[in-house]
Amino acid sequence: MPVKQNTLRKTRASSNSKKMDEFGHLQPQAINLEQAVLGALMIEKDAYSMVSEILRPESFYDHRNQLIFKAIQRLNIEQRPVDLLTVQEQLKKDGCLDEVGGPFYITQLSGMVASTAHLEYHARIIAQKHLARELISYTSGIQSKAFDETQDVDELMQEAEGKLFEISQQNMKKDYTQIDSVVKEAYQMLKNAAASGDGLSGISSGFTQLDNITSGWQNSDLIILAARPAMGKTAFALSMAKNIAVDQKIPLAFFSLEMSNVQLVNRLISNVCEISSEKIRSGQLAPFEWGQLDYKLNELIGAPLYIDDTPSLSVFELRTKARRLVREHHVKAIMIDYLQLMNASGMSFGSRQEEVSTISRSLKGLAKELNIPILALSQLNRGVESREGNEGKRPQLSDLRESGAIEQDADMVVFIHRPEYYRILQLDGVDYRGKAEIIIAKHRNGAVGDVVLTFKKEFTRFQNPEDDVFEGKVTSGASEGIGASLGQEESVDLPRDFMPFAPGNENIAF
Repeated sequence: MPVKQNTLRKTRASSNSKKMDEFGHLQPQAINLEQAVLGALMIEKDAYSMVSEILRPESFYDHRNQLIFKAIQRLNIEQRPVDLLTVQEQLKKDGCLDEVGGPFYITQLSGMVASTAHLEYHARIIAQKHLARELISYTSGIQSKAFDETQDVDELMQEAEGKLFEISQQNMKKDYTQIDSVVKEAYQMLKNAAASGDGLSGISSGFTQLDNITSGWQNSDLIILAARPAMGKTAFALSMAKNIAVDQKIPLAFFSLEMSNVQLVNRLISNVCEISSEKIRSGQLAPFEWGQLDYKLNELIGAPLYIDDTPSLSVFELRTKARRLVREHHVKAIMIDYLQLMNASGMSFGSRQEEVSTISRSLKGLAKELNIPILALSQLNRGVESREGNEGKRPQLSDLRESGAIEQDADMVVFIHRPEYYRILQLDGVDYRGKAEIIIAKHRNGAVGDVVLTFKKEFTRFQNPEDDVFEGKVTSGASEGIGASLGQEESVDLPRDFMPFAPGNENIAF
C-alpha cells in the first residue's frame, strides 16, 4: 500500500506541475468534476450515453483522467460492461494502469460519487474548461508569432481565423427535440401560409411563377443560383433583392465579393429607376430622367438592405457578420455573389474542390443555425459551351463548377439560361428575345420546373412577363402637375426643385 500511495503522490505531483502556464496563470480546469464524472461512469451502466456527445478524452485536463475516459469509451464501443474491474482490465490491456496511479486511484474515483445526479451539467462544465484551454493555446501561439517580425501579418490573420473556425465547428452541438414543439411550429407555418392568401410559406422572390413552384424561399434552405458568365446572375440576384428589401421591406443582407458596393448600388439604381446603366455610370441624363431618378430613388432610401463588399470573404467572417446582422438588424435572408470567390482561409486542403465543399457545407450549416434562407450565386464550368444543339446549351447539375458537394448540400439549385445569348431566338415556338429561363433543377422539398422571365438588359433587371412597365417615363404619381409630355425628352422643362440630383442642385435631403 505505501508503494501505491507513493506512486499516486508522484503522479499527482507531475500532474500539478503542468497546471501553470509560462506566465504563472492557472489553466482553466475542474479536476474534482473530472473525478466525479469518471466515478459516476463506473457506477452507473447507462451514464456514458448522457455524456458521449459532450466529452472526448482530450476534454479532461488531467492526463490520468484522459486515459481512464478513453478506456471507458472503448468498453462502451465494444458494448462491454463498465465498472471498477472492467476499467482496470482495459487499462491493463492498454498498458497504462500504473500510469494512472494503479487500482488505488480507480477505487478512489468510484468512491468519490454516490450517484449520477447532475452528471450532464458537470460534463458541460468540463467541456467549457477544455474549450477555454484550446482558445488560450491557439491565441498564445498566435501571440508568439505576432512578435516575430519575419511573419506575414495577413497570413497570420488567416491562420488565426481558420483555427478559430475549427474550434467553433467542433463545438457546435444541438440537442434533440421532442416532436410536439416541431409539430406546433409546422402547423403555425401552415396557418401563416393560408392567411397570406398567396399560399407562400417563405419569402417571396417577387416573381409570381417562381413563387408558385417554390412557395417562396424557405427558412434554413441553401439555394444555389448558378449560370455561365454574362447570363445575368448578379442582375437576377439584385432584382430579387429589390423585390424583397425595397418592395416588401424584408431585411436582407447582400455580400458582394465581385463588385464594390457603389457599383452594386449603381446597378440597383438602374433597376429601380429604369434608367440605362450606361447613363447611370456616365451621369449623362436627360432632364426628364433626372426627375425620374429623383422620384424613384426615394424607394431605395431607408430600405432594409445591407451590403458588404469585403473581397475574398472567408466562411468564418461570413458567419460572424451574418450572426450580427440577424441579431442587430433582424435580417431574414442572405445573398452571396458569388460562392467561388469565397475561401476557407487558415484551413488546409488538398485541392480547391475540398475547399469549395467545406464552404458549401458551412453555408448550409449557417442557414440551419440562423434559420433563414441563404442564396448563393455560383459559376458553371465550360461544359455548357462544348455541348452542341439548342438543348445542349441548357445547364445541368453536372455543370456546377469545382465541386459536386454544392449539388449535394443545396436544398435547391436554380439555373439562369438565356437562349438569346447563344443566338437561339426561337425554341419550340417560343420567342426568347429579351427572355430568360429560370430552371429549377433540384428542389429537395418540392417540384422542379422552368419559369420564363423578361430580361431588361439595359436596366440589369429581371421581371414578370405580365408586368406593365413604362420605359423611359415617370410613373403617373410622379408626373402629376408636370404634364403628359414628361416622357418626351425634347419638350420637358422640369423645375429645379423637382430635380435635386441634377447638376448644380445640392439641396439633397437624406
